[in-house]
Parts: sequence; structure tokens; C-alpha cells
Amino acid sequence: MDTLLSVFVGVGLSAACGFRVFVPLLVMSIASLTGQMTLSPEFEWIGTYPALAAFAIATIFEIAAYYIPWVDNLLDTIAIPAAAVAGTIVMASAVSEMSPFLKWALAVIVGGGVAGTIQGFTTITRIASTATTGGLGNPVVSTVEAGGSLLMSILAIAVPVLAVIAAAAIIIFAFRKIYSWIAGKNRLQPHHE
Repeated sequence: MDTLLSVFVGVGLSAACGFRVFVPLLVMSIASLTGQMTLSPEFEWIGTYPALAAFAIATIFEIAAYYIPWVDNLLDTIAIPAAAVAGTIVMASAVSEMSPFLKWALAVIVGGGVAGTIQGFTTITRIASTATTGGLGNPVVSTVEAGGSLLMSILAIAVPVLAVIAAAAIIIFAFRKIYSWIAGKNRLQPHHE
């Protein structure tokens, strides 16, 4: 049961990485330092004061940068791979009672996949916001993303089962929106015969 719960924690934290890369790492560091989370032995460095300081500074800069017009779109170009890497790391750090091969396969496929998928959806949302509002709506999108990352991070540690359900709901919603957007674009294009 502990292994399953640690996987749920990892999935929830990976989903949070899809919204913001450093917020889940900051929350994990705080949770580890306060005894709310046990990290995998090779990732215990996340629960140190130097790591806490680094994650806090990185979180502040990341969140602030998303409020600067056009910088937010630039950040999105590197955010998908960064989110996938962060999702992989948080998944691997949350799961300890597992063989290294299975742990890393799970971390890359599930952790990186969940984070990358959610980040991809947020990137599309920001592009749509920029296109429809000229970037004026992007601070609202940024606020929702930062809040979503914080909420998912806390939920992943406090109530992992709910975090997994929320992550699944977000991914299903994202796939539906992306599918309807693609289907809508295909209907608008003229068909050549």
C-alpha cells in the first residue's frame, strides 16, 4: 500500500510540474524538512536547506517571469522538456520501495509524461490567450497555472488519491480540448480532391 501511495504522490507532483516546474520541488523540500514526506534515499538532497533556498529563488523567478508579456511565451518553448524532466525527478524521488529499473521506467513514462502533457496543454492555452487578447489575458492564465501547481503539490502530499483523480481529470480535459481544437481546424480547411 505504501508503494501505491508513493506512486500517487509522484503522479500528483508530476502533474503540478506541468503547471510550474519549481513549485512542486519547493513544496517537496518543505514537506521533507517538516517530516511530511519521505524522499527516496538518492533524492534526500531535495529536503535540505540549500535546496530549499534554491527552489524558493527559482520559484519566485519562474512565477514572476510568466507575468512579463511575451517572456511567458518564450518560457513555454523550454517549459515542456523542463516540465518532463522535473516530472521524472519528482516521481523518482517520491517512490522508494521499488526496483531501480521499474522506478525509473515509471518516473520517465508516467512522471515525465503527465508533466509534459499538462505543460503542453498550458502552452496551447497561453498561445490561444495571446492570440485572442494580445497577451492581456496571459496574467490570468499565469495565475491559474501557479495556483494549480501549488494546489496540486499540496494535494499530492496531503491526499494523494485526490491528486491522481485531479491529474486524470486535467489530462482528459486537455485531450478533449486539443482534439476539438484540431477537429475544428480540419473542418475549416478546404478539402482538395
